[in-house]
Amino acid sequence: MHPNIVRSPEKAVKGQQKIDWVRRNMPILRQLEAEFSRQQPFAGKRLLVCVHLEAKTAYLALVLAAGGARVAVTGSNPDSTKDDVVAALDAHGLHVYARHGATPEEMNRFMNMALDIGPHVVIDDGGDIVELLHGERSDLCADVTGACEETTTGVLRAVARAQAGELNFPVMLINEARCKYLFDNVHGTGQSVWDAVMRSTNLVLAGKTITIIGFGWCGRGCALRASGLGAKVIISEIDAVKAADAAMNGYQVMPLLEACRQSDIVLTVTGVRNTLRRKHFEAMKDGALIANAGHFRHEINVDELQDMAVKKVAARENVEGFKTPAGAWLYLLGDGNIVNIACADGHPAEIMDTSFALQALNARYLVEQGETLAAGVHDVPEAIDQQVALMKLAGMQIEIDTG
Repeated sequence: MHPNIVRSPEKAVKGQQKIDWVRRNMPILRQLEAEFSRQQPFAGKRLLVCVHLEAKTAYLALVLAAGGARVAVTGSNPDSTKDDVVAALDAHGLHVYARHGATPEEMNRFMNMALDIGPHVVIDDGGDIVELLHGERSDLCADVTGACEETTTGVLRAVARAQAGELNFPVMLINEARCKYLFDNVHGTGQSVWDAVMRSTNLVLAGKTITIIGFGWCGRGCALRASGLGAKVIISEIDAVKAADAAMNGYQVMPLLEACRQSDIVLTVTGVRNTLRRKHFEAMKDGALIANAGHFRHEINVDELQDMAVKKVAARENVEGFKTPAGAWLYLLGDGNIVNIACADGHPAEIMDTSFALQALNARYLVEQGETLAAGVHDVPEAIDQQVALMKLAGMQIEIDTG
């Protein structure tokens, strides 16, 4: 038992209550849990799950365990880990290594402890486990049948490694499946980001000017929901096709510095480090809110914001104010971490139901077919994407024509 892992019967009860709630609202995973329990597709296999460690992820881990897997679980972000959920998973007998607010050194240690299980299949979020398996834990690669990658950032890392000829096992690009990006990225991010902003600030979006940096699927979802809530939306993009697409969807498109001067809220959704830097902070007007909906905290250069500030205050829980030399107050949400995780509960359960169904089914696919797959990146089989969509419709009690 690791001293930095929070465990207690009281927390376990609270965490189990959260898991029970999401289970009730994740009908696809419930179907897979019943199927896996009967078929035991993971019998004798070791699986490692490294995703934002809250109730929905916990239920995915339990579904895999119901299929016969020996499961190790760790968190992909210290600020999203829920200690009561960790305690609940520990009570179930899973190998769980995480705590809320872990330092980078602890995060690395926890990931290595999870890797000590010697995984056959990895479910990754952002690519950190895959990177470790190609670095300090390369000794474990021989046993790895494959990995499933959840996010855009992790996909980019895997593709870059594959293009360099340095990927040692198959990686399934879950994020590229239609049942992932059309639900999770668009509707999940779109709802949960603004839920977090409104919850942490108690402010209205209607009438505000919001700049969204990046018009990928997540940026598209954030723009859609912000517009629906009455905001004026500006898109800042470096990809000409995406910028033109944003304009054709009715959004203003302009360079980032110009957008920052006009905006009440600036949201990064890029997966790129230092998207917002000092020159952008200097351009922002008094009262501007700054938030990150991408994968890494470093999309906002918080160090430069802190260094330039002449005064700092804790304005509210999860809201820190920085006074610029020009006298403007800027308000950073969630310390620059992923706002829907740091300031709210992440994506809704019904959304993660489709994403995690893809993860579970692709994990089974790797167990069954992984030995026949070449090292490199692989799209989710269309049959699995269609299966998840049909299960989603069934859970919504919707029927469609089939011919």
